[in-house]
Amino acid sequence: MKGERARELLLNILSDTGITLNGSNPWDIKVTDDRFYQRVLRHGSLGLGESYMDGWWECDRLDEFFSRLIPARPEERLGKDLRRLFSLIKSAGKDPGRIARAFQIGERHYDIGNDLYRAMLDRRMVYSCGYWNHADDLNAAQEAKLDLICRKLRIVPRQWVLDIGCGWGGFARYAAERYQARVTGITVSREQAKLAAEICGGLPIDILLQDYRELSGKFDHIVSVGMFEHVTRKHHRSFMKIAYRCLADSGLFLLHTIGSNLTKTANDPWIEKYIFPNSIIPSTRQICAALDGLFIVEDWQNIGADYDRTLMSWHGNFECNWPSLKDRYGERFRRMWRYYLLSSAAAFRTRYMQVWQIVLSKNGVPGGYQSVR
Repeated sequence: MKGERARELLLNILSDTGITLNGSNPWDIKVTDDRFYQRVLRHGSLGLGESYMDGWWECDRLDEFFSRLIPARPEERLGKDLRRLFSLIKSAGKDPGRIARAFQIGERHYDIGNDLYRAMLDRRMVYSCGYWNHADDLNAAQEAKLDLICRKLRIVPRQWVLDIGCGWGGFARYAAERYQARVTGITVSREQAKLAAEICGGLPIDILLQDYRELSGKFDHIVSVGMFEHVTRKHHRSFMKIAYRCLADSGLFLLHTIGSNLTKTANDPWIEKYIFPNSIIPSTRQICAALDGLFIVEDWQNIGADYDRTLMSWHGNFECNWPSLKDRYGERFRRMWRYYLLSSAAAFRTRYMQVWQIVLSKNGVPGGYQSVR
């Protein structure tokens, strides 16, 4: 495809977005390499992200750029042939969620470096959406979210809580310190497991490096925050069956997950390649199908709008602390990570994606569950 024709097609796609090529607004694209146009039209979202990583275009406010681009649904404005280039990568015949590949997400994302996450996250190193209802900063928002979860689960002293996808132990430590709970946390990230064990030292907390399919035993309550997105659609049902088996009959299970407005079968190509391999954002339809006949839905809260502010806080911390990280990670990583954080912030700002906290029981809470906010 000739460069000029590619440029014309991109201009047509952007015509109703308020985004101008080489314009003066902070959300405008400033093209520095004319190969950008053909790369985007040939490779869609993958080409857009990779060309930014390679320095082929600049934008002062990526979050505002994506806030204008996402609602325009650019893939729907392309012709039939080009639309295929914007479609999600298919993985026919492959099962990205099988146990043999379960640790890949840990190795490729969460094991990048604890120094990166320490620099970016709050003091408890919580890598999920904060709860900003009455919070003024990231630390307060994350503590508010952890407390919200504990209150929703109705944790009382000496109860045993399972944390599926425990990260760096932020929830486990909070529940043990503030609610005197015993916590078992599992993760597929070696770096997370190592640091979480240090952070949670001296508390009634066990941190295990294992896949959720290796779980056994019974727990008073179960929590899973920001892990279900890595389960993959073929294993949603088996995940719920395992949670059901491990939950005490009178217990509660809180599932905290990013949610999609649309049912999809594969991840965005750029996110799949560079950020979250073998992952998929579930829809309400997919979650409900996985729950069918197992759990009773006691409560379903959407806090997705709060992820915009959380991601912008992470981005601010990342950029502020970049001087201490740049020698190890390099400029291309910086552009990749900035693109990831700011495009994600825009996805939640435009309500293209959600964050759901779902409280589940096996037999129904006697007298009914009183929602906690």
